[in-house]
Amino acid sequence: MATQKLFFLLLSSFTIIQMAFADPDITSDFVLPSNVTGSPVDGNFFTFTSTRALVSAQPPPNFKVTKASMAEFPALNGQSVSLAVLQFPAGTTNPPHTHPRSAELLFLLDGSLEVGFVDTTNKLFSQTLKAGDMFVFPKGLVHFQYNADAQKPAVAVSAFGSANAGTVSLPVTLFTTSIDDMILAKAFKTDVATIQALKAGLAPKP
Repeated sequence: MATQKLFFLLLSSFTIIQMAFADPDITSDFVLPSNVTGSPVDGNFFTFTSTRALVSAQPPPNFKVTKASMAEFPALNGQSVSLAVLQFPAGTTNPPHTHPRSAELLFLLDGSLEVGFVDTTNKLFSQTLKAGDMFVFPKGLVHFQYNADAQKPAVAVSAFGSANAGTVSLPVTLFTTSIDDMILAKAFKTDVATIQALKAGLAPKP
């Protein structure tokens, strides 16, 4: 009997965890934001136009992400899909980060990229991508992209299996929040002065 109770508790916990990290199923064709009232919804609600500005635009001076997630495109609510356009000027990187709620499927449109992720055994899986290649980053694992070309920009499109994949940037999370300098120094086996120098380098420019 105790074994059955333990199994039930474990199964219930697993189900709750799965629900917490997955997009919820919806019982309607689509979900309208609470502030949409009055006039009937038409095709405009299901159209995202913010990416028009990217067509034929000059490369940005720094790495840039243009997101089409639930926050920017409310029609994605409940649809378990989102997208991002990644623009890499020559020599720029998308620093190590994770997406806690989705895998990422990256399609390289132009240029070349060095990409990779680290699994839970600390093994690095890396690849050099050329235009037309795709690479998948498993859900929740630390990964990066880097345009090693010193002359040419690169452009990629990333698809996610969640309307709200989330992004946890390791440099930002570790060095621009309120984690104590001494804790970070011990964790990285260095001194407080080094940690403070890292924090200063990541501080927002005035």
